[in-house]
Amino acid sequence: MTLAQRTVTNLLDRYDELRTLHATDPDRIRQQLAGQDRVILALDGLQPDVGHEVLWVLRDCVSGQVLLARSLLSATQNDLAALLTEVRDALPIPITAVVSDGQHSIRKAVKKALPDATHQLCHFHYLREAAKPIYEADRHAKKELKKRVRGIRKIEREVEGNADEESEVVRGYCAAVRSALTDDGRPPLVASGLKLLDRLRAIRASLERLRWRGALPAQLARLHRLVVKGLTETEAMWPSVERGYRWVWRVAQLLGNEAGRSGSEIRRRLRDSLRGMLRAAQRDAELAKPLRHFVKVTRSYWTGLFGCYGSSGVPRTNNDLEQLFGSYRYNERRASGRKQASPGLVVRGSVRLVSGLLTRLEPGTELPLGPGGLERWRRMRAELERRQEARRKQRRFRKDPAAYLGQLENRLLKLSLPA
Repeated sequence: MTLAQRTVTNLLDRYDELRTLHATDPDRIRQQLAGQDRVILALDGLQPDVGHEVLWVLRDCVSGQVLLARSLLSATQNDLAALLTEVRDALPIPITAVVSDGQHSIRKAVKKALPDATHQLCHFHYLREAAKPIYEADRHAKKELKKRVRGIRKIEREVEGNADEESEVVRGYCAAVRSALTDDGRPPLVASGLKLLDRLRAIRASLERLRWRGALPAQLARLHRLVVKGLTETEAMWPSVERGYRWVWRVAQLLGNEAGRSGSEIRRRLRDSLRGMLRAAQRDAELAKPLRHFVKVTRSYWTGLFGCYGSSGVPRTNNDLEQLFGSYRYNERRASGRKQASPGLVVRGSVRLVSGLLTRLEPGTELPLGPGGLERWRRMRAELERRQEARRKQRRFRKDPAAYLGQLENRLLKLSLPA
């Protein structure tokens, strides 16, 4: 039997819908949470297209269950508060804590819908926002250093095809430089520029040891000059970056709390660090603006940074939910080849993401629909079709704006005619 591609797509869509209905069935959620005395809620949004809808996901950090996934055109306080209220009313146990980023609409929504819950702001998002000027300075210095270390390919061509030991060593050094130049880190804690600086300094020191011993081939001598040129011409950029990142790493280590300090002790130490930053900003003109920005962002996040130390089980970051988004994007990229999440994620993401997670966690399980399942499925289909139709209209307008607008005008003119 031959099946059309559209038929296969439709069957997969029905599978996602049934999976999601099973995963979000109220009776199943109560059964999954039966052994818990509380819910710690993780909240985050995924927006494939700027200016379009955002897929909001609420997940229990204790059980790992996705409690709600829904696309919203806006993310106002009232919109998010309605999602939180819906989840709160459906759960048999209380929500004692919420983990999210520092978006102000999320903070207000949590305060409105869950006033008694601890609201933990993600330390990763906090550090990324606070350290942004320092990270940007590191990235700029790295870009300038990379611009000056060019010409490696020319050296590689000279020894290309040679099988002698000296040529292998030359290729090995070139590979080391190329690896250092292309290794990008992820902010806020990984300073990719400083990492490149350290690695190029190590390569320079190794080549200089060979030169002192008189064992430096002509190709490696040119490579040595390239590396020295880059390090020398950008030397003035790095001291302020290093000083700035020492503050970032100090705060990150403090919040990591490997020593097991109390929340009040961490609060006191962080306050002392902020005072130190302000004193350093008065002495150091290059770091004045970045350090004051760090202090400003910290004050904005202050009330939400310490909840994880006073409540057991509350995570410091929202990275688990971020990784859920990442795993979805990874599998979608393997299937479609798209680097970014597809725009269709906001159309069918509320079922695709939940279905994908449940398929990985519980493969081969039955999908029984509880009481009212058919009616829930019809409501779900209607909502998904409404979003799909909105996307169709956008595509039709892009394809032929004049025809699209003319059709709307004709429809409105017909309504204005006398009955």
